[in-house]
Amino acid sequence: MKHYIINLTKDEREELVRLTTTGRRSALKMQHARILLKTDEGLLDEEIAEHLDINVRTVERVRKRCALEGIAAALSPKKRPLKVPKFDGEIEARLVQLACSEAPNGRQRWTLRLLADKLVELEVVESISHETVRQHLKKRVKTLANPTVLHSTGTERRVRCGDGRGTRSLPATV
Repeated sequence: MKHYIINLTKDEREELVRLTTTGRRSALKMQHARILLKTDEGLLDEEIAEHLDINVRTVERVRKRCALEGIAAALSPKKRPLKVPKFDGEIEARLVQLACSEAPNGRQRWTLRLLADKLVELEVVESISHETVRQHLKKRVKTLANPTVLHSTGTERRVRCGDGRGTRSLPATV
């Protein structure tokens, strides 16, 4: 691992001490400030990690971020890019339509994995997991009341995965 040297000015050091001792701050910001203060004292990453009871990798990342982007960037969490949802209304409607349709030949009912595979086969989506299918069907509980979706036998009427295990978080259908 390449070491990044951190030399704080007197003003920067005072600001970091003030951050860690006064007011209410996020725990992450205070921890990063402590890391920078210990780094400026000349301690090794391993010593800082042990002293603050954190992972060495955290110390390395904060030190690197401070050296490359500045103290302000090192103190605040990194912005993560927004995740673009795979599902839109049209795809969800197609899933519900498919779940309510006749099960494939040789099957009594649709399973979550069969639905996921069929959506990929029909080129509705490029790829999708059975868990994503479960989450979107969960939003549409009335759809699950349809007997073509795989339910357990008896009065319990809970949705089951293809291997027979329960989905736990899906409510019993009405």
